Amino acid sequence: AGMAGAFLMEIRRGTQSALLVIRYAAAELPSAPAEVSVCADSLEVRSGGSCDAAALPAGVRLAPSSCRGLRRLRGEGLHLRVRLRSPPPAADVVFTLRESLKPNKNYIFYCQLCGDIVVKDWKFLRVLPLPSENWSDLVEEWCCHPDPFARSTLHPQHGDCFLGDTFFLLNSGYKSHVPESPKSKENTRVICKRCKTMLGETVSSDTVKYYVTEVVIQPAEGSFSPAPRSQFVQSMVAQCLLELSSAKSTFRFTVKGDNGKTYILV
Repeated sequence: AGMAGAFLMEIRRGTQSALLVIRYAAAELPSAPAEVSVCADSLEVRSGGSCDAAALPAGVRLAPSSCRGLRRLRGEGLHLRVRLRSPPPAADVVFTLRESLKPNKNYIFYCQLCGDIVVKDWKFLRVLPLPSENWSDLVEEWCCHPDPFARSTLHPQHGDCFLGDTFFLLNSGYKSHVPESPKSKENTRVICKRCKTMLGETVSSDTVKYYVTEVVIQPAEGSFSPAPRSQFVQSMVAQCLLELSSAKSTFRFTVKGDNGKTYILV
């Protein structure tokens, strides 16, 4: 095993900078002095007679002379900041559901965990983004009369797909979902027929909410390629945080489980 357990790099496009983290296998600094070399396209750590190196992702270039803020965090390793000479191309940004779904095209919905088909050959007539969850507060501030939409909700019609930040709404006319117990409560769980994973919930008699972390949408002419569960969930959560943080000047996010427990506060 090498001296360095891992090299991590967080690219921040807004400030054209990167945070570099050098983690050690034992989560502590080596006994011998460590020499960290930052090149335009690679990183290198030397200590004693060992050397660990890593190449940067394709298209990423650093400005070595801009290294600042070198510090050691116990249990994590060395942290330092550096300016980007060349950021990664925009095409490398994580896949976005909003940009991929188009009207008048056929799509197939798969259960992300087992690959079973949830909805087959569904054509959207309209693909529309939902307003943010605080849209009603803005209406109250800008309208001089009572908000006429205060108690109303948006429900998709046949052929509509409404995109939220972490979910999408469909009209339930296709009858492909399997509610757990339709008469027990208003909001019932939508379950995968094969693996019994919770995919979403029914929010009304004609509207189904699917979670973006549980369902994969592919064009009908394509094929389903399974991805590791943890990798898929991490990429979708990162995508949501990236889109929301880039659209707001200030923000605070909480990541909660379906049991209501808060796991992350950002």
